Amino acid sequence: YYSHPITVAQILTTLRMDLDSVCTALLHDVLEDTEMTEAEMRAEFGPDVTELVKGVTKLGQLELSRADLSKEGQQAENFQKFVLAMSKDVRVLIVKLCDRLHNMRTLEHHPKKESQQRIARETMEIYAPLARKIGVDRICSELEDLSFKYLNPSAFESISKRLQDWRESQMSAISELSTMLRDLFVDHKKKVRIYGREKRPYAIWRKLQRQGISFEDVADLYAFRIIVEDIPECYDVLGILHTHFRAVAARFRDFISVPKPNGYQSLHTTILGPDNQRVELQIRTEAMEEVAERGIAAHWGYKDNMYGYDSSKADGFDPLNQVRALVEMLEHGGDADEFLEHAKLEMFTDQVFTFTPKGKLIALPRGATPLDFAYAVHTRVGDTCIGAKINGRERPLRTQLQNGDVVEITRGGTPEPNPGWEGMVVTGKARSALRRLTRQGENEEFLRIGRVLADHAFAREDKDFSEGVLQDALKRLRFDSVEDLYIALGQGKLSVSAFMDGVFPGRSEQSEAEKLINRDLIDDSTAKLYVRGEGIREGVGIHIGECCYPIPGDRIVGIHTEGKGIVIHTIDCEVLETLENEPERWIDLAWRRSAEKTASIGQIITTVEHVPGALAGITAIIGEMGGNLTNIKTVKRSTAFFDMVMDIEVTDAKHLSQIVAAMRASVYVVSVRRARADTAD
Repeated sequence: YYSHPITVAQILTTLRMDLDSVCTALLHDVLEDTEMTEAEMRAEFGPDVTELVKGVTKLGQLELSRADLSKEGQQAENFQKFVLAMSKDVRVLIVKLCDRLHNMRTLEHHPKKESQQRIARETMEIYAPLARKIGVDRICSELEDLSFKYLNPSAFESISKRLQDWRESQMSAISELSTMLRDLFVDHKKKVRIYGREKRPYAIWRKLQRQGISFEDVADLYAFRIIVEDIPECYDVLGILHTHFRAVAARFRDFISVPKPNGYQSLHTTILGPDNQRVELQIRTEAMEEVAERGIAAHWGYKDNMYGYDSSKADGFDPLNQVRALVEMLEHGGDADEFLEHAKLEMFTDQVFTFTPKGKLIALPRGATPLDFAYAVHTRVGDTCIGAKINGRERPLRTQLQNGDVVEITRGGTPEPNPGWEGMVVTGKARSALRRLTRQGENEEFLRIGRVLADHAFAREDKDFSEGVLQDALKRLRFDSVEDLYIALGQGKLSVSAFMDGVFPGRSEQSEAEKLINRDLIDDSTAKLYVRGEGIREGVGIHIGECCYPIPGDRIVGIHTEGKGIVIHTIDCEVLETLENEPERWIDLAWRRSAEKTASIGQIITTVEHVPGALAGITAIIGEMGGNLTNIKTVKRSTAFFDMVMDIEVTDAKHLSQIVAAMRASVYVVSVRRARADTAD
């Protein structure tokens, strides 16, 4: 109880942290393990230290509960609390990392092997990635190696032995190269500091696993760090090295011009040394070296006779930025590529770790979507999934999940598949479940649509609907059952006209206009029958956009609109330009095949000469083209022209285009076009 806080405080001093951080290390177990109260601590040590101790205590509550060691059993019940606590003051995280480092150094004294592995896995999956996230490389690397030792002892021992053998065989060549480098820079009168570092066992293991290579193929088992005075010297030294040694193609990286998100800066290059041994060289300034080793802690120092965070040393780098990114990941689904890279064991290299609202961890393949997540929770949850919130915000089901995302699934009442969903998932479980659900659900949906279409067809011709009448028509229409007939009607394989001809043989032939009038009209009351897409469920209203009047044949999208449900727009509707920054409101829609046998209202805007007979000539054109003029509105009138808006009943977008083309050929029409959201009031 005494040696642990003292050792943690000593580790913090090696990072040259401030006095409050060191005091926090000494006191971080007091609130939990002694009778001292928060009020007493506040009075004795002040509010700053007390708040830091409280934050570290909260981080101590993080558990990865597991009934076994499988990824499915992983839990992270307080992950959100963990991220939020450290985001308020990054020193909380730094103290906790030092606390965990000492715990890992003494883990061999823990009595249970199972507990050792649980703590090691927790360290590898949570603490080591966070250490790298804020740039504290020396702590991150040691945490990884210590965790690796307990999680995969045979691999750790094997790599350590191979590394020792390599060291013994290559030490003379490394020493020779070190001398060559020092002599080279003396000749060029460059003041540099050179030291070497050996790649650590877990870093080697990660590279072997990720790249599928052998130990002998690892190019950077040993690296030299060349420390110079300023940035121009970095590039001068690089030029000297590339002049005197053969550089390995594609191994040069400039992290000075493009720093890593955690603030790391350096030039990396690989050269061929003695005996063609590949050696990595890292060139940086002393300030960059400080950041590389101490990360965020490098920005603490003396300023105005006070020791604390020095923004001038940070050169614009915000010490909380990387932690804020984790908070953003939870709240807004922000990018977390770097955290993803380091927040997993290499055995889970292609996985992301996501969470339920209650903190249960769900491991999924990279590229997984909320729909994969739903099926991973339970097949029934996937079957009834109709939407998802990621980090508290509604997001499309096609959104790729990022490491750390908290996913809440919105469920409907009954299982209902959606076309195209199989293409949105990557897990085999989700795909097989969707195929099963699609087979069941498609026929049910087509059956429902077919019944409605049949009922509408009877009503338009003022006939009483009954399934008894349909039984008599089955043989003529070549169907085995009324259900099969409904399904074909709903699929669009059987047109409404052919259906009625089969039910009522000898129906009188209708004119084109009569056929159009007798078609089912797509409007707000029927749109749901003829449109398919993600998010369309029972109880969700579907409305035709009055800005662009979409009709079958148009490419369409849906916009979630408060108080209305989903409003359908053409893909080129001008209203959509105002919604480009709200992608969460957009859903992909398409017309069903049955929409080909319907009528729709298309709207056009036209300027017509103000002469006798003009309007009669235009209506005649519309009639001759098979359209039905249902409404005319004059929006502007002058002595020479009329500006009018016309609503025309048509079969589809092609039909409306033909009417527009015919009108343009008229001597009375100055201009004509489809409405696209700018119709005058």
